[in-house]
Amino acid sequence: MTRPSPQDLAPLTDALLAAARAAGATEADAVAVAGESLSVEVRGRALEHAERADGIEIGLRVIVNGRQACVSASDRSDRTIREMAERAVAMAREAPVDDNVGLANPAQITRDPDGTALELDDGATAPEPEALLDLALRAEAEALAVEGISMVESASASVMHRRSWLAGTNGFSGGYGRSSHGLSTVAITGEGLGMERDWAGESRVWAEDLPSPEEIGRRAGERTVARRGARKPPTGAFPILYDERVASTLISHLLSAVNGSAVARGSSWLRGDLGRPVLPGGFDLAENPRLPRHGASRPFDGEGLATAPRMIVEGGVLQGWTLDLATARKLGMESTANAVRGTSSAPSPGVTNVALTAGTASPRDLIRDMGRGLVVTSMLGASVNATTGDYSRGAAGFWVENGEIAFPVNECTIAGNLREMLMRITAANDLPDWRSLRVPSLLVEGMIVAGN
Repeated sequence: MTRPSPQDLAPLTDALLAAARAAGATEADAVAVAGESLSVEVRGRALEHAERADGIEIGLRVIVNGRQACVSASDRSDRTIREMAERAVAMAREAPVDDNVGLANPAQITRDPDGTALELDDGATAPEPEALLDLALRAEAEALAVEGISMVESASASVMHRRSWLAGTNGFSGGYGRSSHGLSTVAITGEGLGMERDWAGESRVWAEDLPSPEEIGRRAGERTVARRGARKPPTGAFPILYDERVASTLISHLLSAVNGSAVARGSSWLRGDLGRPVLPGGFDLAENPRLPRHGASRPFDGEGLATAPRMIVEGGVLQGWTLDLATARKLGMESTANAVRGTSSAPSPGVTNVALTAGTASPRDLIRDMGRGLVVTSMLGASVNATTGDYSRGAAGFWVENGEIAFPVNECTIAGNLREMLMRITAANDLPDWRSLRVPSLLVEGMIVAGN
């Protein structure tokens, strides 16, 4: 059986554009997305849940004299496509005028939309449910083999193949396929009020790049057992080491603040810092949407512009905003080819593969040097003021005394101001691979910890 191609979706987008023109749209773009997924979950050495899904969704954005509207559907009949276009045009005519709305000029769109070189689809035949079941059972067994694990809440394996096609009345037409394979395990230690849990999970574009299920299960078990006997830490001002599992959340706040939508609204705590230091000297924050085999890579953005590597921060200095066409026009700049979109929404700015400069010291070295403080390994809840950068989050991890891990902690809150926090970071050398936001463990001096 021939595997479906993204090109198979092109007739759908062509039909949507033709219907939009017939309904009176000045401009229009259309997207079609098809996918198949399979996942299994085990518990107690038996199948707990299995799910298979497949389908196609279509979306249409129309622009009528500076007014836009978006509609989507899962039905692909000629009647539905015609009604979608008519409804979208009627909605657009009632929308407010926005002079920044519009498709890319033909000179702006990429002439090479082929994503083959990015290896975003491993081309493998989807595994049978029995194969995924075996992976999940092996992960669960390895977690249960870790001394101190009372049960495995869940172990799962999944596979997905997705194809998308984007076309516009400006002449752009292109698409690509993407595969994804995932493994995860959640383990529990203790009972009742003394119960603690932790997890491990990974996903890859190519199945051969995944860690083994045994590694995932063992990692989940060991992380969980390390949390036995967790209690609240002291209250005060201490250094905090964000473990590489959660350090990316800190940088994600910076990325949100340089997003063109927030800047254009005036709701970013970095809105006046273009060309100024936002990280210590020597730190780069780089985006590369064209990394082969990476899940967030793409040959073009959601408006058909060619993607390319760029520096968000260089030498600690903020180089630019993350922009799509509309936010770029509003700010009097050029798009950075960062538009993302779904079938039911208009394009908006978003990042792909971002990496922060790693340091030279190991996390163990930073723990030794911090003396007394907190290592954060998980976080929950968030209170972040997007305008001022004031920051407060629930956290759990490990307390450090005399440069050594002393005991696990939970039920604490950490707080500070993002502008000040980011200017006081020290990076470890444990930059992770494969993630769309790659950030090493980060030490931040002088944060507030609220515990006992």
